[in-house]
Amino acid sequence: MTEQGARLAVPRTDAPVGVARRDITPPTGIRAKNWGPADWERSEGAHRPFTATALAVGAEDPLVLVAVDGTWWRRVDDERAVRDRVLRELDLPEERLIVALSHTHAGAVLCSADAGLPGGDLIPGYLEALADGIAAAARDAVTAAVPGHIDWTTGRCALAANRELDLEGRALVGYNPEAPAADDTVVIGRITDAAGRPVGTIVNYACHPTTLAWQNRLVSPDYVGALRELVERETGAPVLFLQGASGELAPRAQYTGDLEVADRHGRALGHAVLAALALLPTPANELELSGVVESGAPLGMWTETAQARSTGIAATTTEVELDLNDLPTIAELEARWADIDPRSREERLGRARNLRDGYIDGPTVQHPLWAWRLGDALLVGHPGEAYSTFQTGVRESAGEHPVLVLNLANGPGFVYLPTAEAYRRGAYQAWQTPLAPGSLERLTDAAAQALHAVAGSAAVDRLAVGGAR
Repeated sequence: MTEQGARLAVPRTDAPVGVARRDITPPTGIRAKNWGPADWERSEGAHRPFTATALAVGAEDPLVLVAVDGTWWRRVDDERAVRDRVLRELDLPEERLIVALSHTHAGAVLCSADAGLPGGDLIPGYLEALADGIAAAARDAVTAAVPGHIDWTTGRCALAANRELDLEGRALVGYNPEAPAADDTVVIGRITDAAGRPVGTIVNYACHPTTLAWQNRLVSPDYVGALRELVERETGAPVLFLQGASGELAPRAQYTGDLEVADRHGRALGHAVLAALALLPTPANELELSGVVESGAPLGMWTETAQARSTGIAATTTEVELDLNDLPTIAELEARWADIDPRSREERLGRARNLRDGYIDGPTVQHPLWAWRLGDALLVGHPGEAYSTFQTGVRESAGEHPVLVLNLANGPGFVYLPTAEAYRRGAYQAWQTPLAPGSLERLTDAAAQALHAVAGSAAVDRLAVGGAR
């Protein structure tokens, strides 16, 4: 940038935007046993509210994104029933709705098959209430949409750490101080109306919400709750938190019952978000090299100026064929885990049974993938839990476009996509997943191609798009 009049563009989305929220806090007493060592079954209250926060982008045929405080879908049919309800009520095509779970491990069990277990009697009713809340938030967001902007930026946060620790030859799931986190990126969208008034804030960050574990008996959004409280207090607008590709990322301090630790984590991420927002120009503006002022040194003067609009909106969905490992039978798993704690054994067996109900029906699986264009920004979402190389890979392929990357979106959230190194070292994520080595790389390539296609489906005239890896 050596010429007067050079501009530093802010990636943006220009379209009608609407944000709405519903409280979806699970009822006290619901089954919330998500950890094998837990010696309790039913929740005893709530640490912070759970929310479903919806964003609608576009006036006709809008894109609808709903950020939901929730654990993970354990059965395909439960997730499908909730999402189908929203699709029907809003008359949306499949590719234009994404329901993304935060992945808190301190939430209600989202599995109708557990209705016969302690606290499970409340699950069917809660799933109905959850569908009601998500649909209502989505409908209200569409109704509330007004002309506006989303200005995109990135920040950094050190909350997420590598959780692949080897101890005396055994692969553990815990903080590894010798391995830095592969990605600390926070992608942030500042949503405003045409007058610049705040409408909402999008926060996309990759870090397992596993601060609170079996010692805690309250349902909790984990660190996401305090993140929201801080950023919403400062901006006056709702936050949509979107879980990134966090398969191997989690806080250093975790597996605790101390609620303050979760809140401290949320405040750390919240301050990173606010710092990035504070450095953005005013809504819909960019920086221009407007002149030179002679002082003791010649001073290059950058000033804010109105920015060209970016209005391209597009969406697509596809399926990626992934290979399966040779899966042991349930009887073989029972024998393999015969010597571990009975509570932990039943937790593992339950997950294995759910895997075989709807997701796996042949020698391969068809893993769904969503790709959106939001003006200058791109979004890719999938069910399951990819390692962070998924998001670094697709972002690298997207050139200068900011890319939102979502795990646990629109499907069952119990399928890890680990790196080749995780398979080699025998990581939990590698022996727990039914997917064969190479699945992460195949998904990354497919996502990069899908983003390239959706970006090219509307004119891209301000930011470069790279090819697939």
